[in-house]
Amino acid sequence: MARSYSRKKGKSNSTRPVNIDNSEWTNKDAKLVKQTILDLAKDGKSSSEIGMILRDSYAVPDVKALLGVKVGKVLTEGKITHEVPEDLLALIRRDIALAKHRETNHKDMTSKRGQQLTLSKINRLVGYYKSKGILAEDWTYNRVKAVQWIV
Repeated sequence: MARSYSRKKGKSNSTRPVNIDNSEWTNKDAKLVKQTILDLAKDGKSSSEIGMILRDSYAVPDVKALLGVKVGKVLTEGKITHEVPEDLLALIRRDIALAKHRETNHKDMTSKRGQQLTLSKINRLVGYYKSKGILAEDWTYNRVKAVQWIV
């Protein structure tokens, strides 16, 4: 897929192996993995952190191959969801960091452009989540308010 705000093509990535479940070292206990996901989520871990912990500590290379659903779906089935989705939260953190950088570096026009692109991505993602019903229709992004609830 092409990049959003340039004429460049996308970055190439490696592909996952087709048959991951056939390894002897993988954990194949689906109930234990599902319970571990819920326990890690209750400890405050995000879905991407849960995936890395499962991969590194519990020998689960691919949750979807084992359970048939992704980590986020397991969390919604377990009624453990956050007010703001994880990808939107990452963009908000980036915007706040760029705003803090621009307070001390007024002439850094590259960071100004990066902040404009980040804000555009936030607005597009908010529109998508509103259309899917994940965010409320009256939800708006305000950097001043976001600084207070971002830790």
